[in-house]
Amino acid sequence: MLCGIDEAGRGCIAGPLVVSGVVLLENIEGLADSKILSEKKRNRLFEIIKNSARCKIVFCDNDMIDEKGLSFCLGYAIKKIKKHFKDCDILMDGNCSFGVNGITTMIKADAKVAEVSAASILAKVSRDSYMYDICEEFSNYSFSKHKGYGTALHVCEIKKYGYSKIHRKSFKIKSLQGVKNES
Repeated sequence: MLCGIDEAGRGCIAGPLVVSGVVLLENIEGLADSKILSEKKRNRLFEIIKNSARCKIVFCDNDMIDEKGLSFCLGYAIKKIKKHFKDCDILMDGNCSFGVNGITTMIKADAKVAEVSAASILAKVSRDSYMYDICEEFSNYSFSKHKGYGTALHVCEIKKYGYSKIHRKSFKIKSLQGVKNES
C-alpha cells in the first residue's frame, strides 16, 4: 500500500503548518492538487477522503515553527505519519525528505498521484478550517481571506496592528522589520 504525504501552510507568516498522510481504500473521483480545486470541491472531497481512506493529520503550531524551525517541523510530522503507516510505502510531494529515511519524494506528486492529491486536500482543508476558526479571536487580521499567507493585505494588517500570538516571528519580512507584537 502507498501512503501519500503533502503539506499546507509552509509559506505562511501566521498559523500552523499542517502535514497529512493518506492511504486510499478505494478510488475517489476528482482528486487533484488542492491548489487547483475550488474551496467547495476541496471541502466535498475532504469528507469523501475522510470516509474512504486511512488518514493522519499533524499540526505544527507557529510557536513550534519559531522554536524548532520549519525543516524540523516537517521532519517531525513526516516521522509521525511514517510511524502511523509503518506497513506502507511513503511518497512525499516535493524533492526533500527532511532527514527522514525510507520515504520517496516526487516533485508535483500532488498533481500526479491520487494518494498525494488526497493528502494535499486534507492538509489544505484542515489548515483553512483552523484559520476560519480563529477569525473571531484575531479579528484585526483577515485570516478568512488570506489564511495567514503574506499577501499585501496581511502585511498591511501587521503594520497597523503588530504581530499577534499566532504569527510566525521567525519569518523575516523586510517591510515588517521593527513591527511590534499586538498589544
